Amino acid sequence: MKTTAIFLPALLLMFWTLTVLLLVPIRRVKAVMQKRITPKDFSHGESARVPPDVALPNRVFMNLLEVPVLFYVVAFMAHLTGLVNEVTVGLAWTYVALRFVHSGIYFTYNHVGHRALVFGTSNVLVSVMICYVAYHLL
Repeated sequence: MKTTAIFLPALLLMFWTLTVLLLVPIRRVKAVMQKRITPKDFSHGESARVPPDVALPNRVFMNLLEVPVLFYVVAFMAHLTGLVNEVTVGLAWTYVALRFVHSGIYFTYNHVGHRALVFGTSNVLVSVMICYVAYHLL
């Protein structure tokens, strides 16, 4: 297996993150143009006046920047140390798939229990990936 195989799921997650980022200004500008909010509502983050449908892409985007940072680091560590194999690549693809599912739940029916289950599972998966790499390095 090529050691660069670990970067494919990471790149996909990066592209998804950028896609979600594009939705943030689109929803904000649309809401301002519809006079649902004003630009001032964003002067210190998002005010309480920002409707949930406008705030949602920003929340999903923030989720894609929090724990996934650990995923990017452990993927890079696996590459640098020659630990790219079926296990690390499989964990990476599963982690990315769960992040897509989490975003999908958020953007569609937004059931908190389902979202939390997927979020928690993805966090366990990245933790397993970190432990796997750490074990093989020590």
